[in-house]
Amino acid sequence: MDVLSDVLDVSGVRGSAGARIAAAGDWGIEWVRDRDAVVYAVTAGIAYLTVEGDAPRLLMSGDVVLLATGAAHALSSAPGVDIHSCDMAAADEARRHGDVLRLGEGDIQTLILGASYSHDPAGSTPVFALLPPVIHFRAQQLDANLTDIVRLLGRELTRPGLATHLVVDRLVDVLLVEFLRTWLAASPEADASWWGVLRDPLLLQAVTRIHEAPGHPWTTEALAREVATSKQTLVRRFTTFAGTTPGEYLTRWRMNLAAHRLRDTDDTLEAIAADIGYTSVYAFSRAFHRERSLPPGRYRTTARAKSPVTSG
Repeated sequence: MDVLSDVLDVSGVRGSAGARIAAAGDWGIEWVRDRDAVVYAVTAGIAYLTVEGDAPRLLMSGDVVLLATGAAHALSSAPGVDIHSCDMAAADEARRHGDVLRLGEGDIQTLILGASYSHDPAGSTPVFALLPPVIHFRAQQLDANLTDIVRLLGRELTRPGLATHLVVDRLVDVLLVEFLRTWLAASPEADASWWGVLRDPLLLQAVTRIHEAPGHPWTTEALAREVATSKQTLVRRFTTFAGTTPGEYLTRWRMNLAAHRLRDTDDTLEAIAADIGYTSVYAFSRAFHRERSLPPGRYRTTARAKSPVTSG
């Protein structure tokens, strides 16, 4: 079981490529706040990134930056230049045809790849909200894997072929994983949120057991024995790194799984309850209501009304 893969999958994190930006002279373009995360990779030249409330940040060739919460932001050739709203129709057209979104006039000096990441509101693990709003890596901080993915994306967008849309979106998904790996390895600040679970060997073992068998009748004592530690140590580590108790983490994960099955399948409440470790529909319904503020049946109806699905 790979906990990060499992969380990204259940959270419905999906990436899609944006257009390549080719800029010359004086230029500036802005995007309004979005619920999606955004990543940029500068493949040539320089650009300035200005996020609302922050000073302009210099991006150099080879740099990669993630705006985890989709903050309103602008890219420009220099601080203080005129900024224009992004023409989303032109950007989408450029992406579909492998063209570039041209900005400014004259010889091209800056090339930028962009992508966005959406998430499924049925998941309650806010993977992007738990990241710093802006994560910026200089070229020299990147390992070969992350650098190679950026290069592959650039080549695929430059020379689109059969199934380019599929290839690019998969590469964008891999780009996020490599970015998170780099951040987790290099950033002590990860320990201040759920992401710290992935950096702590003991907690990673415990959470892996939960993800492997969410329907197992876990107690804190049983989970502590499974990872060869004391109950007190396990609770303390969970509280420090995950901001919750082992029992609360287990319940939240079970409700994530239940929410997806309620929305996306016609499985009975009895089947869902049994599979995630509840001995009765009543006990499951009480837990689900506490976590999601709706009973399971009403949640199923409401979620399907908001997001049409194929039952199965």
